[in-house]
Amino acid sequence: MNQEIINLFDEFTHKPLSRDEFMKRLAKLTGGTAAALAVLPLLEVNYAHAATVNEDDDDLTIESVTYQGDNTTMRGYLTKPKDTSKKLGSVIVIHENRGLNPHIKDVARRVAKAGYLALAIDALSPFGGTPANEDDARGLFAKLDSQTNINNFLKGLDYVRARPESNGKTGCVGFCWGGALANQLAVNSPELNAAVAYYGRQADAVDVPKIKAALQLHYGGLDERVNAGIPVYEEALKAAGTKYELYVYEGANHAFNNDTAPTRYSPEAAKLAWERTLRLFKETLS
Repeated sequence: MNQEIINLFDEFTHKPLSRDEFMKRLAKLTGGTAAALAVLPLLEVNYAHAATVNEDDDDLTIESVTYQGDNTTMRGYLTKPKDTSKKLGSVIVIHENRGLNPHIKDVARRVAKAGYLALAIDALSPFGGTPANEDDARGLFAKLDSQTNINNFLKGLDYVRARPESNGKTGCVGFCWGGALANQLAVNSPELNAAVAYYGRQADAVDVPKIKAALQLHYGGLDERVNAGIPVYEEALKAAGTKYELYVYEGANHAFNNDTAPTRYSPEAAKLAWERTLRLFKETLS
């Protein structure tokens, strides 16, 4: 697909661009309204393809959980191996700016299938949870207080550490909005063992010396918007002596790991990035 179209969709999903304005600009790029409507399903996610690990997988236990956040009840999707005779490392899975959806729940199941206690937290819990309409969900993110949101996820880390299945070691993996939050959790949680950020905005350079976790950073080579922050971040990481790995997947777009977004998904990049993610978790959480 034309990269201009993909870039426009990225702008729509990350900036205050109305759907009407997006469709007008898409029609200009595609040559008309009919063509724009034909292209749209290729851009938007299709959750029919979300399950790579089924919810009825014989090896997993799944439950909806709640815990106390900052003056709110936080909701989460928790999944773990059925065999918990051995204490497990825990991983917080952080969604994109569309909320806790079937794709992110599937990612949590992938983490659990690899042998970890996985908790996908719904950041929109203060508003009653992720709404069904993705445009409505996107609008709610601007209403989140940044520090309160960080606190809610820090308390999620406390929650999984306190569970009887936990070995006390914690990591996180986040995507897009969640990738940015993974960087923030690394800054704000000295107890965090590992943080993996997929195409997420970088933490401020001044905060980098606070990071104690091992970082792993994944970027799509075509993602100019997010990648603009790489040089300053990497310079600060090197200066602070932070343990980190940074990978740029050439030819891959923003959201290359999301297999429900057909035009941006890159199977090759996603497979390699996930292998690297699980390797880091094995090194730090086992």
